[in-house]
Amino acid sequence: MNIFTDRMMRAAKLDVHLYEEVEADKDSLKQAMGVVVLSSVAAGVGSVGSVGLGGILIGTLASLAGWYIWAWLTYFIGTKFLAEPQTEADLGQLLRTTGFSSSPGLIRILGIIPGLGTIVFALASIWMLVAMVIAVRQALDYTSTFRAVGVCAIGWIIQTLILLLLFSLLGGPQAL
Repeated sequence: MNIFTDRMMRAAKLDVHLYEEVEADKDSLKQAMGVVVLSSVAAGVGSVGSVGLGGILIGTLASLAGWYIWAWLTYFIGTKFLAEPQTEADLGQLLRTTGFSSSPGLIRILGIIPGLGTIVFALASIWMLVAMVIAVRQALDYTSTFRAVGVCAIGWIIQTLILLLLFSLLGGPQAL
């Protein structure tokens, strides 16, 4: 198995050591971006029955933008407002770890099977959120998982508000 596939599998298995590995590997940013793209394409394919083929491209672009915004927010909130004494991170570390936390999203491709869409997307969302918390905890060197949950929650709320504002200004969908 190649390194990229192995890393995606380990990220999906919530392997804490994988998140430490990609945090330290500055060359893994392209791989992290690849995970986000693959995950969003899987979501687009999985929802093609309800959103059509155009949803794949729009969804992929929105996912890339959302990933960057959430990683930046997580970095800012986690290092400026909710830092622990040992917290030391940069934006690249958050982009790499949170990118790999999208690995469980690959199962969303199964949403193309009639009747499975809602269940698959719900399971993928929960799984990806758990992976995101682990990614944030490791990247920010937190000892508290609760603090990582807080950073993720605050970042998600702000990101959602930003995306809603952008969609309303650009005349796009009013609901995410």
